[in-house]
Amino acid sequence: MKTIVSELRKEFTIMDTFEIKPNYAYLSRKYNLDPRTIKKYYEGYSGKPPNRKKLSMLDEFKGIIKEKLSYKGCKISAVYFFLKNEKGYKGSYSTLTYYIRNHPDVKTSSKNDAHVRFETKPGEQIQFDWIEEITMVNKYGEIFEFNIFSAELSYSRMHFYNYSKYKTREDVLNNLILTFKFYGGVSESVLTDNMSSIVNIQEQRFCKEFKVFAKDMGMKERKCKVKHPFTKGKVEVRNKFMKWLIPYNNEFETEEDLINIIKKINNEVNNRINETTNLPPILLYQKEKEYLKPLPVNQILEQYMNLSTTAKVQNTMLINYKGHQYSVPKKYINKTLKIKEIDNKLQIYNNTELIEIHDITNKKINYKNEHYIEGLTGSLKNQTIDEIELLAQKNLELFDQLTKGNK
Repeated sequence: MKTIVSELRKEFTIMDTFEIKPNYAYLSRKYNLDPRTIKKYYEGYSGKPPNRKKLSMLDEFKGIIKEKLSYKGCKISAVYFFLKNEKGYKGSYSTLTYYIRNHPDVKTSSKNDAHVRFETKPGEQIQFDWIEEITMVNKYGEIFEFNIFSAELSYSRMHFYNYSKYKTREDVLNNLILTFKFYGGVSESVLTDNMSSIVNIQEQRFCKEFKVFAKDMGMKERKCKVKHPFTKGKVEVRNKFMKWLIPYNNEFETEEDLINIIKKINNEVNNRINETTNLPPILLYQKEKEYLKPLPVNQILEQYMNLSTTAKVQNTMLINYKGHQYSVPKKYINKTLKIKEIDNKLQIYNNTELIEIHDITNKKINYKNEHYIEGLTGSLKNQTIDEIELLAQKNLELFDQLTKGNK
């Protein structure tokens, strides 16, 4: 075709030179082309561009895609979740993978690991694990370090994620009870690995406290074989979805935002079609929940829920509890304290000594007046006590107004 077009253009040049109108019928027979095509070339048509590119709906997100895939461990599925939920992307996952595959400047490589699968009966088993030492950075450069408790009903793959600052034995028991409440019942057994907070590593046995807890819950405790983590492979496979957090770096503001993002991911995972069952976990769960044992009586649950957890005191004299902050005296800065929630009150202990009690509130920041004054006194040495107390009163009122404005 290129040769024909070249010959045509030579003839057009001669015709123009001698001001001869082209005979399209004659040229059509000579070059075996449609007369209309020949006319188009005479009028300036240069043929189809060699590399026509249709605009993609993902072009506007190209910079975001490239940035998020540059984060270590970030997968395409994580970027898809982020674009869909935060940036209004309406396309499919396959469209995104095709786009990335055909744009080398944003392309990422992935490695597919083999996972051994096994099946259990409905209501037979809950697998649980920690996703440990996650570090996220918010919009303001503040670093958040935390863990996620991860549990899964083995038959339906119905999953439960929960934000947790620490991984103590009390945190494990509290999270398991939250798991049972989430599922609305207790499985016949629970399966985990050598979790140091509940397993005596030397003896390779669960500690006495966890065995008592399992008995009170009406379930059997099971431990994975050493060096064979595939026995709880389902929960570990599902833990890959926590990589969906990676694109949220530099996008969130507060700890409460992080908790809500985790809940959003949890909901997406449970409504997403599972590759093995070919059904969303939420559908199979409707069947499996009928096989779960009833929850223990509230008296037993409350006994364990009232166990203490721990929190480190920040240099703001505040500790974090369920996305809210509560004050303690200045001398406890950088110390790790125990906290209990009893009758809607937060009890704070230094070892066995009860040092503070707060009402549980919806406010993000909960300073006691005397703690705030103590903190200001150290930094405002040239102010009188009356001036410091007045400033404390104004600032605490401002905290309350900001909290009301964010409700």
